[in-house]
Amino acid sequence: MSKAIRITQNGGPEVLKLVDVEVPAPAADEVTVRHHAVGLNFIDIYFRSGLYKHPLPHGLGNEAAGVVEAVGKDVGHVKVGDRVAYGQSPIGAYAERHNAKALQVVKLPDFISFEQAAAMMLKGLTVQYLFRQTYRLQGDETILFHAAAGGVGLIACQWARALGVKLIGTVSSPEKAAIAREHGAWATIDYTRENIPERVRELTGGRKLPVVYDSVGKDTWEASLDCIEPRGLMVSFGNASGPVTGVNLGILAAKGSLYVTRPTLGAYAASQEKVQAAADELFGLVESGRIKVNIGQRYALADAAKAQEALAARKTTGATVFIVD
Repeated sequence: MSKAIRITQNGGPEVLKLVDVEVPAPAADEVTVRHHAVGLNFIDIYFRSGLYKHPLPHGLGNEAAGVVEAVGKDVGHVKVGDRVAYGQSPIGAYAERHNAKALQVVKLPDFISFEQAAAMMLKGLTVQYLFRQTYRLQGDETILFHAAAGGVGLIACQWARALGVKLIGTVSSPEKAAIAREHGAWATIDYTRENIPERVRELTGGRKLPVVYDSVGKDTWEASLDCIEPRGLMVSFGNASGPVTGVNLGILAAKGSLYVTRPTLGAYAASQEKVQAAADELFGLVESGRIKVNIGQRYALADAAKAQEALAARKTTGATVFIVD
């Protein structure tokens, strides 16, 4: 048996229950991982609330790190006893043990702890596909990145600095602005007090930007579009404030023949080779010290509701992990 968080209905944090579950032997293409740390992400809230649909009852979470306990017959790149991590899996990582798809599991280098891995796999691989694949930054751009003091945002700030990119990050307080700048943001905008497009133009001498990365959703959609130069790209990769709906494509024409994409990690890391290549780039930046994993909060699995409440209320900074040891 394994302790795991499960929900039987969609709703608020109160639907999260810690229960005992059976973990079956891994399928041919799966790996059973005994978790030491599990990552918390906004997508977990989307599945809990029902914004993202999944047959009930189900677990939550897609990101964790631990030790391999069993492997399926078709798995060759990891073995029992290996230290591993993953940033994608069948939903249900909020657990002591979990069966993950082998193609999404990578070996952990000795210099990365379980907590670091659980805090950065989904977030770090997200930044990798955003910066190196969706819009491949070259090092001479100025960009806008929303929620710059969050778990994804702090990795993005550091990665941008490593690339020589000027990242303007939106934040909700002076304290979060300071944290984002400490991690490499070139400038910050407090969206509770400042007009985002106006402040972008002030920072750039009147210029707009080639790309905006937006994980907030409906609350920042219009402001993001107003920051993009003609034929620039809007990368909408999250819905923290709710989904963007009812989009009039004519707005893209009116604002300068803009492009919009709604990417996902699964589409950019669809094979073991692609996952490993992205992870290698991330791990290299960690090893060199150019990316430091910021864990702002630690919880027990039993406190999953409290952790999700804090994340939804924007009371967190950096990454949040569940400690399973």
